[in-house]
Amino acid sequence: MQADAFSGVLWVKSVFWVTVAFVIFFVLFGRKLWAAITAMLDSRAETIRRELAEAAQLRREAEALLAEARTRREAALGEAKRLLDSAQAEAGRVAAAMAGEAEAAAQRRERMALDRIAAAEKAAVTEVRVAAAEVAAAAAQQVIAQGLTPEADAGLIDHAIAGLPAALRAA
Repeated sequence: MQADAFSGVLWVKSVFWVTVAFVIFFVLFGRKLWAAITAMLDSRAETIRRELAEAAQLRREAEALLAEARTRREAALGEAKRLLDSAQAEAGRVAAAMAGEAEAAAQRRERMALDRIAAAEKAAVTEVRVAAAEVAAAAAQQVIAQGLTPEADAGLIDHAIAGLPAALRAA
């Protein structure tokens, strides 16, 4: 049992000396170690603060850009609406002008067709008159050749010559 007691004492002594060495180590190097750990933590905290400040600045810039983009979008939508309205109004004006031009072209074509019809009627009437005159002349020639004597023929010629100045003045 003595061996157990001796080992128990040794264990207590060793624990005591380890504790004493540990305390001495921290007393001698604890300040330096603590200063190094706190400096490292302070450095890390400062880095985090800078990153947070930078993130906040970036967020403000992004919000400003977003607001500017929204403003430009609204302006572009307004401009597009104005252009669309203008294009629709222009299309209406062009359609009205085209309708007017189509109406004028239709009237010109109608007038030209009526002129052609009138010319054709006049030509037809002239042809009928010429044909009637030829038929009348042929009939008159036949009638005259069958029933006119040379003395009556000379009298008709004298009468036609005497009436010629009056006929020329009437024409």
